[in-house]
Amino acid sequence: MIDNSFSTLITTMREQAARVLVGQDDAIEHLIIALLTGGHVLLEGVPGTAKTLLAKTLAGLIDAEYGRIQFTPDLMPSDVVGTIVYDIQTSRFNLKRGPIFTQILLADEINRAPAKTQAALLEAMEERQVTIEGSTQPLAQPFMVIATQNPVEMDGTYPLPEAQLDRFLFKIKIGYLPVEQEIEVLRRYHHGFDAHNLAATGLQPVFHPRELNDIRAMIQAVRVEDGILNYIAAVINATRKSPDLALGASTRASVALLLTSKTRAALYGRNYVSPDDVKALVPHTLRHRVYLRPEAEIEGLDPDAVFRRLLAQIEVPR
Repeated sequence: MIDNSFSTLITTMREQAARVLVGQDDAIEHLIIALLTGGHVLLEGVPGTAKTLLAKTLAGLIDAEYGRIQFTPDLMPSDVVGTIVYDIQTSRFNLKRGPIFTQILLADEINRAPAKTQAALLEAMEERQVTIEGSTQPLAQPFMVIATQNPVEMDGTYPLPEAQLDRFLFKIKIGYLPVEQEIEVLRRYHHGFDAHNLAATGLQPVFHPRELNDIRAMIQAVRVEDGILNYIAAVINATRKSPDLALGASTRASVALLLTSKTRAALYGRNYVSPDDVKALVPHTLRHRVYLRPEAEIEGLDPDAVFRRLLAQIEVPR
């Protein structure tokens, strides 16, 4: 049951985020949904659009450990997960942990690393553990990857493999701010705002990572009628049959759409999922899991436009 304390918590998170971020209400909402659902996020936007600031703000909202990895073409898997080193003084092999051992991990410009290094994240993202030279090491809870990529600059980049893309709960597009909000950003910097010192903004943790399990248990209790389950299945099936798509969404995508719809319903103070929850999350949940046919690209379509066509054709349950 969604009670007033949960609604107050979400309102406070939004208010605290607004101390740091301007015009990123949609992005911070979907980051909160991903956090509470227990998934990872891919942020796509040109440099300078506050992607790093979004990740740091989310970590600050829950007082979580924050780490960052700058992905480069020469980055090795051991630079991400760590390695086993021999200590001459003790005559023992010790684990030297990599930066992946944190709670909120910013994987900056993830598509600049080769596939072998990107694959080092796969086990961590799916199993919440890493294997280093045969030794399995659990990661901290919660563990969330927030990856960034530039949609424009393609030199020196590597396409993310489909298996890795499918493990991101959301792909969130970060665009330019409207002029009025850009002026507000300038005004804040004029008065001394420092993106490297969030404490000076008055940003305060709203809850702590140890409280996440109780919050997720509350979300788990959100009701989902059979009609909503049928609607989600119909949406996913439509992507597989669409003449505009060469590859439709996976079963993991349908599960993601269900779980995030429950979280969104809770964010809006409801203990039941509505069709609007599903429709609102379709683009963010599916746009990185499907592939356009060349003919659709020539027509000028993108995945979001295809989703709008499909949703218009599917009967909405009462």
